[in-house]
Amino acid sequence: MGAVMKKTKQINVGGVLIGGGAPVSVQSMTNTKTENINETVAQIKRLEAAGCQIVRIAVPNKSAAAAIYKIKEAVNIPVVADIHFDYRLAVLAAEAGADKIRINPGNIGGKENVKAVVQACARRSIPIRIGVNSGSIEKPILSKYGSATPDAMLESAYGHIELLNYFDFDHICVSLKASDVPSTVTANVMASERIDYPLHIGITEAGGGELAVVKSAMGIGALLLSGIGDTIRVSLTGDPVHEVVSGIEILHASGCRKDGIEIISCPTCGRTDIDLEKLLKEVQLKLKDCDKNIKVAVMGCEVNGPGEAAAADYGIAGGVNYGILFKKGVKIAKVPADGLADALKKLIDEDR
Repeated sequence: MGAVMKKTKQINVGGVLIGGGAPVSVQSMTNTKTENINETVAQIKRLEAAGCQIVRIAVPNKSAAAAIYKIKEAVNIPVVADIHFDYRLAVLAAEAGADKIRINPGNIGGKENVKAVVQACARRSIPIRIGVNSGSIEKPILSKYGSATPDAMLESAYGHIELLNYFDFDHICVSLKASDVPSTVTANVMASERIDYPLHIGITEAGGGELAVVKSAMGIGALLLSGIGDTIRVSLTGDPVHEVVSGIEILHASGCRKDGIEIISCPTCGRTDIDLEKLLKEVQLKLKDCDKNIKVAVMGCEVNGPGEAAAADYGIAGGVNYGILFKKGVKIAKVPADGLADALKKLIDEDR
């Protein structure tokens, strides 16, 4: 079972609810040039197909801001405008139909600039995400703490929350991200204890490859298991589709998401008498379109397989030239090795 999530205020991002008991959502960000509408739309559609629920796009110039209108016409998930330095781009993005504006408190400018953004968002009921990264905290705060500590990140967020509240704006989401796991976790635990706005969590600049996924899983997973986090992004170098796939897997592993099939398999040992890696790939391929909420086990031997995987709804355990099919730990049939994956799929398809 997953942790009981802390109840936060709720915001609405283009129809996707964040906080207030809503399911934890998965976000990603495009890496195309936003003004190249065809490329950006194509990438967003790939993200949609992978399960992305909210997408963020970079808005570094007026052309990118103007492109939002046409992009939104072509996609089915909410679009968030990522703004740095120029508050006028946030205003333009809001006017073009962005579903949320992400600004950074360290570089958006003075009160009047923030006021203009708030007014543009308030007119259209668009939430604002306060994005605090360890690398972009205001200089006075950095000077006070000596470095981008969790306390510095939280003070930066506080200051901007107070500024938005000063202008009677409360549709806020907050993120506090560092590139290292301990700082990110500590900052978000502190934030969860002191503010009730929904938290967007993730490890920023996590890198690429397995280490980056591990870092993200550790940080995001630790927070989710503590009941902290309302929406997530796994930040990876490369194709953003991998961010979405990893994010969904983290939600499943943490117990925050129960939908869809979960396949477990043993790590193999000296008792394994079947090519389990090959068998696992066959099962994954045959069940890739299965939408049942089930757990399936692929085990390496019939000695421990059914017992160790008794909690699985269905499973197979390999033997010498054959394997057994089992359901809820109970043996159903003995099947030739080359027919195990097909027999498993047939059992699942026919079972109601």
